[in-house]
Amino acid sequence: MNNKPAYTKDLRKWGKTMKKNNVFSIVLSALLISLFSIANVTAGSITGTAHDLSAQGYSGGQVCVVCHTPHNSDTSVTDAPLWNHALTAQTFSMYSSGNLDATQDTQPTGTSKLCLSCHDGVTAIDSFGGNTGSNFVGGSKAIGAGDNLTDDHPISITYNTALSVTDPGLYDPATRAVTIGENGDKTRSGTVAALLLSSGKVQCTSCHDVHNNFVGPGTNDQPFLKVSKGSSKLCLTCHNK
Repeated sequence: MNNKPAYTKDLRKWGKTMKKNNVFSIVLSALLISLFSIANVTAGSITGTAHDLSAQGYSGGQVCVVCHTPHNSDTSVTDAPLWNHALTAQTFSMYSSGNLDATQDTQPTGTSKLCLSCHDGVTAIDSFGGNTGSNFVGGSKAIGAGDNLTDDHPISITYNTALSVTDPGLYDPATRAVTIGENGDKTRSGTVAALLLSSGKVQCTSCHDVHNNFVGPGTNDQPFLKVSKGSSKLCLTCHNK
């Protein structure tokens, strides 16, 4: 004869149920933590790079404001969203060679002009938001110093299938495959035309990812490169040699 009160059976039943629920909760929590960790793996980011100017007093602690603004942007600039920086007013001497078959703009255009709006060495980094700054890019980082681009890889040149037919030393960008950011935090694969060209042209951004998103493991002599220079891989992405 069982003289135990009915509530004792209820307690045992409740205890078993709670054990099962606790096991389920633990498993669910572990799964959620795992998924959360995967979702928050640190990917390539501008934060902490040479283009992160948030530590400079003129930026007000902001990362993006030197180049972009949510309000009162320069609507004449169509190659980058919500542009906030002063544009270079320099007239550059462009690359010239008898071996260059590509059509070249007379002056830097597109994203190259935007890059040179700091890297010309005379347009101040902190000239943004309508302000006139006093901090300049210098040394080897001033690619356009002295308005001289004659000794740099040609920019603002049209690179298309027709050019690759004229110059067999170039791959057809419409079919040539490339992976950017290989061995880095984020990668993307596609054609040279889709991932390296800007409006069908070779620009600074063909080689460099200014936001550090799709870049391989970088070094000081490999700034923001989409493809590694190792074994001339970057050059051989376009040049059929």
